Amino acid sequence: MSICPKNKTSRARRDKRRAQWKMTAPNLVKCSKCGELMLPHRVCKACGTYNKKEIIAVD
Repeated sequence: MSICPKNKTSRARRDKRRAQWKMTAPNLVKCSKCGELMLPHRVCKACGTYNKKEIIAVD
């Protein structure tokens, strides 16, 4: 047995499925130390801290 569609999928039905690919804006939060906008659960690029602890020394 091969996998084969029983009926033709219409353009509207096919394109409705393809329309679900959407771009979303990144969710940004304020850094607890410097207040810079950053991605959540990541080291802040401005001050190098994560969870109020210095992880990376930034000049």
